[in-house]
Order: sequence, then structure tokens, then C-alpha cells
Amino acid sequence: MGRVIDGGCQCGRVKYRVEGEPFGLAVCHCTECQRQSGSAFGMSLAVAPAAFKLRSGALKTFEVKCDSGRMKMCAFCPECGTRIYHQTGNGMSIKAGTLDDTSWLKPDAHYWTMRKQSWVVVPDGVAQFSDDG
Repeated sequence: MGRVIDGGCQCGRVKYRVEGEPFGLAVCHCTECQRQSGSAFGMSLAVAPAAFKLRSGALKTFEVKCDSGRMKMCAFCPECGTRIYHQTGNGMSIKAGTLDDTSWLKPDAHYWTMRKQSWVVVPDGVAQFSDDG
């Protein structure tokens, strides 16, 4: 089984578990991630869709068009609105701020840096892409 990662929404109605090692952590500076997070960027932990297990609550979904032109399904808690994950094609990314323990997170790459806020500093040695890669 490997790593077990638990998380959930702000109100506590939605709880989930990811079983298995994540593929990586991306920081995205696109305008949609800025809007979704209400901040300068979004953080997404890439996982295998089969690794995600909803343990309690229910999710609602909607679709948005990404800066790349792809369509993205967004899943959130219908009670508090916390975004839980995104799915694009066969890929899934958990919104990293919803993890119960975020102390181990370390971004592998920053994307859409052409839309990055001027005050955000990307650490030395972390890959940067001006668009989605």
C-alpha cells in the first residue's frame, strides 16, 4: 500500500484518504489557481485517481477551462466550498492545503510563472515553467 495520506474540508464533513506515493507537488501561478485559492498560487499534489478514497461526506463538481485550454473537473465540499481535488483527463491532483499533515510538502516545480505575482520568490533549484510545461 505504501504511504497513507488523510485530508478533508474546512467544515469536516468531507474526509478522504490517498493510498500510495504521490507523483509530485506542483505550484501553479495561473489566474484560475489564483482565483480558486484566493491567494498568489495553488498547490496540487498529483496522485493516481485510483488511490483517492472518499471516506465521508459527498462532493459536488463543476468544470472550468484552464489557461492551457484543457477542461478541468473541480470537486469541492458542497457545505463549506473547500476545493478537494482537480481532474484533467487521466490525471488527478489533490489540493495540498486540504491534507491533515502538510509538514512534509516540498514543491517539485512552479508552473505558469509568467502569471506569478512579482513578490513571489521561487527557491533556487526548483524547476520553473512559464506556461503549463
